[in-house]
Amino acid sequence: MLFKKPVRWHIYFSGRVQFVGFRYTAAYAARRFGLTGWVTNLDDGRVEMEIQGDVTKIRKLIVEMKSHSHIRIEGMEITELPVIPSDKSFEVRGY
Repeated sequence: MLFKKPVRWHIYFSGRVQFVGFRYTAAYAARRFGLTGWVTNLDDGRVEMEIQGDVTKIRKLIVEMKSHSHIRIEGMEITELPVIPSDKSFEVRGY
């Protein structure tokens, strides 16, 4: 079995992503997939996320988010960041 190196992505989501349960849906899925990081709303209507773990599981989380009827992701800006080895949980930040 191959060891998969974790990744950490910083993502800005745009579209209908606030006031639709996006952050809590993301947190639930991230915890279920064993991913770590955080998610927060931004004043400009976007949602910001840092997520860390297996890239396949991160992609599954994004697909799951796109499948929710109340959420409409119209854009994503993804930047790869250095992994934070001490990151052990996924949290919802902000209002």
